[in-house]
Amino acid sequence: MMTTPSPFCGLSAFPITPADSEGRVDTELLARLVERICISGAASIGLLGSTGTYAYLSRAERRRAVAATAECVAGRLPIIVGVGAMRTDEAQALARDAEASGADALLMAPVSYTPLTDDEVYWHYRTVAGSTGLEFCIYDNPSTTHFSFGYDLLERLSKVEQIAAVKRPPPADGDFAGEIATLKTRTGFAIGYSADWTMRPALLAGADAFYSVIAGMIPELAVRLAKAARMGHEEEALRLDSACGPLWELFKAFGSLRVMYALLELLELGRAELPRPLLPLGMTERQRIEKALETLPA
Repeated sequence: MMTTPSPFCGLSAFPITPADSEGRVDTELLARLVERICISGAASIGLLGSTGTYAYLSRAERRRAVAATAECVAGRLPIIVGVGAMRTDEAQALARDAEASGADALLMAPVSYTPLTDDEVYWHYRTVAGSTGLEFCIYDNPSTTHFSFGYDLLERLSKVEQIAAVKRPPPADGDFAGEIATLKTRTGFAIGYSADWTMRPALLAGADAFYSVIAGMIPELAVRLAKAARMGHEEEALRLDSACGPLWELFKAFGSLRVMYALLELLELGRAELPRPLLPLGMTERQRIEKALETLPA
C-alpha cells in the first residue's frame, strides 16, 4: 500500500483514454498524454476515470491502458486507476488487474442499472476494496451513477481499512469549507473534488485534492491554478480561473468529455474516436472552443 507520497493529495490529472472506433486503446498516444502530465508538476494521474471512458472499454483494453501508463510513468507519479463496473465480482477482477499492471491506488464509482441502496453500496465497496493491497478512493458522481453518498454512509465506509479518500462533486450550497470540516470530523478521509470550474474555491477552502479534467490535456495550466489556490494566492487564482471561464462554460454546456476530444485535435496532440453512441462536437462548437483557447494565459 502506498503511503508516501499519498496518491490522494494535490492535483490529479485525468487524461482521456484514446481509442479507435472498435475500442482499441492507442497506447502510444496515451503515453504521450501521460508524459505531458508527468513533466507538468501534477501530483498524480487519474487513469480510467469518467474522462477516461472506463465504462466503454473492455477488461482487456483497461489492462492495456494501465500497463502502458505504468511503463511511461515509471514510478514518477502515483497512478490512480478507476475500476468501476456493474457487478461486484467484475470490479474485483478489474481491481486485481490494475494492481498487477502497475496501479498505485484505486478509484470506483457505484455503477449500476438498478438503483442501489446504502447497504448494497457499502458491501460493494467493502468487497472490492479488500481485493487488493492498494488504497482506495470513493468516487461520488451522482450525475452519472444517480447515487449520492450521504455522511452516514461515508462514515460507515471510513471504517473499511483500505478506503482512504473520497472524490466529491461540488456541494450544492457552495460551502466547501463546511463540508470539508464535516467530512474530516466524521471520516478522516482525504477530501477531493471535481468539476474544474470549482478548482479555485475547493482548494482555497482546504480540499486535500482536486481531480481535474483539463489537467489531463493542458496540465501546466491546471498546475498553475491549483498551486495558486493551494498556497492561498487568491488574486492569482482568480486571474487564472477567470481566464479559463469560457472553457468552463463549454464544459458545462457540452460535457467536458466531448470538449476534451475536440481539444485533442485542436491542440494537435492526436486524434481519437469518442465511444459510440457519443458523437464529436460540430464545427460551430469547435470554433467556440478555439476562441476559448485564445483566452487562456500563456
